[in-house]
Amino acid sequence: MSNHFTGLSLGPPLGDQRLDLCDLYAFQAPGDPTRTVIILNANPNADALHPDAIYRVNIDNDGDALTDIAVSYVFAPPKDGRQTFSVFVARGEQARSPEAVGEQVVTDAEVSFGPQAKAVRAGSATFFAGARSDAFFFDFDGIQKLYDTSGGRNFTAPHLGGDSPWTGVDSNVSANVFSTVMELPTADLGADPDIRIWGRCSVRKDGRLEHVDRAGHPSVSSFFNTDETKVEYNASEPVHDRERWTDQFVHLMGHTGDYSREEAIAAIDAEGLLPDMLTYDPSKPARYPNGRVFTDDVINHRLAFLSKGDIPPTGLSPHTDTLTVFPYLGNPHPAAD
Repeated sequence: MSNHFTGLSLGPPLGDQRLDLCDLYAFQAPGDPTRTVIILNANPNADALHPDAIYRVNIDNDGDALTDIAVSYVFAPPKDGRQTFSVFVARGEQARSPEAVGEQVVTDAEVSFGPQAKAVRAGSATFFAGARSDAFFFDFDGIQKLYDTSGGRNFTAPHLGGDSPWTGVDSNVSANVFSTVMELPTADLGADPDIRIWGRCSVRKDGRLEHVDRAGHPSVSSFFNTDETKVEYNASEPVHDRERWTDQFVHLMGHTGDYSREEAIAAIDAEGLLPDMLTYDPSKPARYPNGRVFTDDVINHRLAFLSKGDIPPTGLSPHTDTLTVFPYLGNPHPAAD
């Protein structure tokens, strides 16, 4: 659930799992401190991605919450169980176009649906797209026990005190996800000293692109949105986040952790939660909220943040099937019988 669903209805954008952005990771490449890995996961069904969609990693390297580097993945229509992808890299003003523009650095590369990860070299960068084991771990049944969602209250009324809600069962232990992975020289990102990263999924409808999902800080969209606001939130841009969403975040935190307005804003600012972009300073070890690695327990982090530490940890452990080599996420689990 990091971003595996948005709002109380628990559904994907437009009811289409292919358009659902799940998780965003950024960390130093194992074994090479001069390179950075950025992973954007989508589609928890781990099947083909939408051929009319653009899956994009946006990078702001000067602190103005506008995109300075855009890496866009586009996918051909699937055929006979296979699919190909292309990658475009745009910089500067061109990066702010919603279209897949810029230099086409990968053309019609093979998507990996089996255990063999087909890496694609493009100059000094390496790319991958395909099914992988999902590294995100969480206790979904426990989340549902923790929150009282009756009457459409969304995730605003946790049951604090009494018996622990946690089941001890990792709902994602055998789950797969569709991953887009890139590894490139950190110097190419222009971090000074950090960058801010966010994911976007847009789909073409009636001749125009509709922004249907976004990913920045883990579990923010899931916990902070309602069914009434999630469509607007997913379509909005980070540069407008503080003006548009601060009041909603403050209101929710008043319910979940008895925050005063001043306390809530201070907590939001301390974590850099708005604008909703993942901050990464590559000169420091990656650990959320500085980037994100597979071992980060982002659900415990977010629940502690929302409740001022009143919600006990889930007790789950990170997945152990991740790799130390590209594309770093583990091989996909076999399909269930």
